[in-house]
Amino acid sequence: MPEARGAGGVVNVVFAGLGGQGVIKASDVLADVAFRAGLDVKKAEIHGMSQRGGSVTSDVRFGPEVLSPMIPEGQADFLVVLAPTQVENNLHVLRPEGVLFPPDLVPESSLPNRRSLNVALLGGLAHHLPFPDALWHAALRAALPERLHDVNLTAFEMGRAAARARAAA
Repeated sequence: MPEARGAGGVVNVVFAGLGGQGVIKASDVLADVAFRAGLDVKKAEIHGMSQRGGSVTSDVRFGPEVLSPMIPEGQADFLVVLAPTQVENNLHVLRPEGVLFPPDLVPESSLPNRRSLNVALLGGLAHHLPFPDALWHAALRAALPERLHDVNLTAFEMGRAAARARAAA
């Protein structure tokens, strides 16, 4: 379990981006991983004008016992942002010592499929969480069509490698 400063060892993760970028899909995968690990999981979403490319956020909270799905402002341990325009808009949710995963952690141009940025950033997040690869891979396979498994597993590993390199720098 990552070092959580919230009540009761709860880990708080906020995903943010624009409609159609896979914000909800990424948060679903994380929630599934935490659930498969035997933790209590709560999730909340704000769609806004997501069908027209508007702002989308999703809170995922997990730990031994989670009482509310909403992350209080300034209490996110991790902030995963898929759109450059959404970084500044969402920094207020991150605790001072929290970790930001910006969209340029893994350049879209380097991905085998640019639509896999959400999964690449999940890989970056995975570097900071104690869940085994088998849980991440099972959750990704459950969430995505079989024809997209290989490309997304590659993106996931690219994100993990980018986070590892950033941590070492």
